[in-house]
Amino acid sequence: MTTTRTPAALVLEDGRVFRGSAFGAHGATFGEVVFCTAMTGYQETLTDPSYHRQIVVATAPQIGNTGWNDEDDESTRIWVSGYVVRDPARTPSNWRSRRSLDDELTSQGVVGISGVDTRSLTRHIRERGAMRAGVFSGEALTTDDAMVVQVLESPRMLGAALADEVTTRETYVVPAAGETRFRVAALDLGIKSNTPRMMAARGIETHVLPATSAIDDLLAVEPDGVFLSNGPGDPATMDHAVELTRAALERRIPLFGICFGNQILGRALGRGTYKMRYGHRGINIPVIDVETGAVAITAQNHGFALEGEAGEEFDTPFGSAKVSHVCPNDGTVEGLRALDVPAFSVQYHPEAAAGPHDAADLFDRFANLMEGGR
Repeated sequence: MTTTRTPAALVLEDGRVFRGSAFGAHGATFGEVVFCTAMTGYQETLTDPSYHRQIVVATAPQIGNTGWNDEDDESTRIWVSGYVVRDPARTPSNWRSRRSLDDELTSQGVVGISGVDTRSLTRHIRERGAMRAGVFSGEALTTDDAMVVQVLESPRMLGAALADEVTTRETYVVPAAGETRFRVAALDLGIKSNTPRMMAARGIETHVLPATSAIDDLLAVEPDGVFLSNGPGDPATMDHAVELTRAALERRIPLFGICFGNQILGRALGRGTYKMRYGHRGINIPVIDVETGAVAITAQNHGFALEGEAGEEFDTPFGSAKVSHVCPNDGTVEGLRALDVPAFSVQYHPEAAAGPHDAADLFDRFANLMEGGR
């Protein structure tokens, strides 16, 4: 018996078209096309709010082998705007699987495409840079010229303010596991579920606040520390989060930021940001601790970076600070440390869901910082 597959196309803003078959929901979707080098953890990737308004290309050749379960979501929904794979698994096989990846994409209305030469596509993105794209299937599939026009009419990632679209609408609390040692106010710019779990395991009670929270909302928690989460969009648009961070630094509240939060802290310290050519997305990206020389393999997802160089010390409105971590692949800033106020940040994901656990001890460092703050 032959299964008829619905034709689909991935159309890039530079006019390049990749043909394939519909995967997930049928229709049209638009976003920035990026590639993720992770070989596992597609469920966590798809539900990571940092991927909001991005069409994600999986570089691993076969995706969907373990299906979809009800335990590994990193948020309440799939956030990617589209998904591109080479060879979707025909039959998922895992004891926790409840349905196939294709079924979950369809049920959540996520338009995808399979059968794409993802090696050629990834090389194209590396050479030309991340760009706007669209996935078209079913009745949305028209002429190449017409689809390119639709892509060119879609919004760019540069200048996109997206954190308010993914943040929680109301504050919620994740209790500590066992005795409560510290209370943290976490600004939700697109937080992943595993982050409060990692803090809970260290006796931290996490109050997750909307991105629109004011300093009085933060102080009402009576926090021992402030956490700036990961999130999507252009950090240059996040003036409110930057001002909130400065207010916390003025009060010398211990502060820890990751990914988008690293860029927010950097802006609060006076550093600029820029859009990378194709970003870092995957769970196998090396980072060097400038002070110790130690190398960690990290999980990352970002298309913007802070200006700076490895080991650079610079003046800020809050005293001196330095670039504490760097990526050896391209020299981008991967972390900051304030020298006169209790604050530090990294550009990667120490909660690593999915990913390596090399950086999990940063949550212990945050706990030590809060202990010292007392």
